[in-house]
Amino acid sequence: MQDSLQAADIAHKMSAKDFSRLSDFIYNSYGIRMPVEKKLMLQSRLQRRLRALNMTSFGEYVDYVFGKNGHEELVLMMDQVSTNKTDFFREAHHFDFLVDTILPELTGGSSYKKSLKVWSAGCSSGEEAYTLAMVMESYMEQNSSFDYHIHGTDISTKVLQVAVDAVYKEEKVEVIPLALKKRFLLRSKDPLKKTVRIVPELRAKASFARLNLMDASYDVPNSFDIIFCRNVLIYFDKKTQESVINKLVSKLKRGGYFFLGHSESIMAMNVPLRQVKPTIFVKI
Repeated sequence: MQDSLQAADIAHKMSAKDFSRLSDFIYNSYGIRMPVEKKLMLQSRLQRRLRALNMTSFGEYVDYVFGKNGHEELVLMMDQVSTNKTDFFREAHHFDFLVDTILPELTGGSSYKKSLKVWSAGCSSGEEAYTLAMVMESYMEQNSSFDYHIHGTDISTKVLQVAVDAVYKEEKVEVIPLALKKRFLLRSKDPLKKTVRIVPELRAKASFARLNLMDASYDVPNSFDIIFCRNVLIYFDKKTQESVINKLVSKLKRGGYFFLGHSESIMAMNVPLRQVKPTIFVKI
């Protein structure tokens, strides 16, 4: 109750000017739309940063963020502002298509020895990246021999650390098929923790790094075979979506596959993609 009162006391002090400065910066630097309807959300998410810095007003916080020593705080601020919702096997039909169509096509039988490169853009806390690794590892064991690597990027350092640690609550992994749980998850030695961790050999197949999709260019490897960028672009306006998709696809091989989330579309966009299934595209 006391924390709620403190939060309310801080929240009401965000002026229209402070909100405008923050929302304009967030949109221009990170592409995330922050209309006035999201003022309460922004206030709520940043209250923790004010308390951590022993500040009592948003005006003081905004001045600090945009001051000469505010660079590190910008990273911590975006950890609070960015939305990071994800799950294992989210939109499962995408992984079915990966197994049934893409992997047989790209690996080309047992003689395939190259390494497939997959990018999970907007990977959040790693569930998508490790789902991809589970699916690809299982396919590799039962079909052709090939290597692969998953590269995950996100704007939030907080969720990226979760991905690196690869420790998840038991309820988060309930959706994972039992055979994959037995193969790829380790229970905590402390039964009170009720957590699991991704096995080391799977963790070794994934790497994670911070990346802002609004950057002019992306410091990631070229020639990915597959890119997943799902439920990320919904926070951008149409013009920004088109720009981001073109930058992402510039890192994709011709004939490589690109995945969007169920509510996202490339309709009326000038992008080098051809739809093969709803929300699944190939680079042309």
